[in-house]
Amino acid sequence: MSDQTFGTLTPAPAAGAGDGLIADTTTQTFVRDVVEPSKQVPVLVDFWAPWCGPCRQLSPIIEKVVRAAKGAVRLVKMDIEKYPEIAGQLGIQSIPAVYAFVNGQPVDGFVGNLPEGQIKAFIDRLAGPAGPSEVDQILAEAEALLDGGDTPGASELFAAVLEAEPGSVPAIVGLARCLLAANEIERARVALAMLPETAASDPKVAAVRAQLDLAAQTESLGDAGPLEARIAENPADHQARFDLALLLNGKGDRDAATEHLLEIMRRDRSWNEEGARKQLLQFFEAWGPMDDATRAGRRRLSSMLFS
Repeated sequence: MSDQTFGTLTPAPAAGAGDGLIADTTTQTFVRDVVEPSKQVPVLVDFWAPWCGPCRQLSPIIEKVVRAAKGAVRLVKMDIEKYPEIAGQLGIQSIPAVYAFVNGQPVDGFVGNLPEGQIKAFIDRLAGPAGPSEVDQILAEAEALLDGGDTPGASELFAAVLEAEPGSVPAIVGLARCLLAANEIERARVALAMLPETAASDPKVAAVRAQLDLAAQTESLGDAGPLEARIAENPADHQARFDLALLLNGKGDRDAATEHLLEIMRRDRSWNEEGARKQLLQFFEAWGPMDDATRAGRRRLSSMLFS
């Protein structure tokens, strides 16, 4: 858009509704309501008229998006039927028309009743995306609590998110992780059953499903002592070593679990139809791609497979 000069308009005395996120303006107050504030934060001017149907449709949408931006932009509305001068100066021929003012000048805009997503993208271009929502903040706090071992606290926050957003995939996955940490395997399965089908490809969902499978495998293995005794007596007892790897993983000793599976591969890579390699890959999926044990294990596995 070409630069326009609005300095010829006389600022009105400070008063009225120009202090909030959304306000009305007039020809006389345009400098105060739009030009001056735009030197601090982008100001959107919604040019409309009472007889304009699309204007009435756009109004609640753009107000919602501006409020969601939490002060990153302001919105000022101008009735061009009462105050046609600014619209004429800008050459506006069709409404609704929205102009964005930055540093006192119109820099961007659009005409017509755009969908909410396009209006949000327009505002993001001007001011950058809005910060994390309240739900995102609660989810982040819940993840931190879970990672820190406070399973009950994390579970409570995930449940609060689900009450507000019943289909929230991060909240369902987080709740399932909490149940797994408490060894409530069946309840964790029930939680995952709440997920929509579209979430099946989510890596976090796959990780929790892999953890569930591992927990089910480990349930019937008993104590590690007898398995360790069998391996000490016969280092080639691959089934005992395999079962011990599962138990060690269940106790959180990922490095030792990895070492036992790699030892099976060193002795007999094809044992149980490459069962050790497949189990190691399941570990990696359950631990997640960024886990230190996953990274170290993948390096060691690759070295063995391609050396």
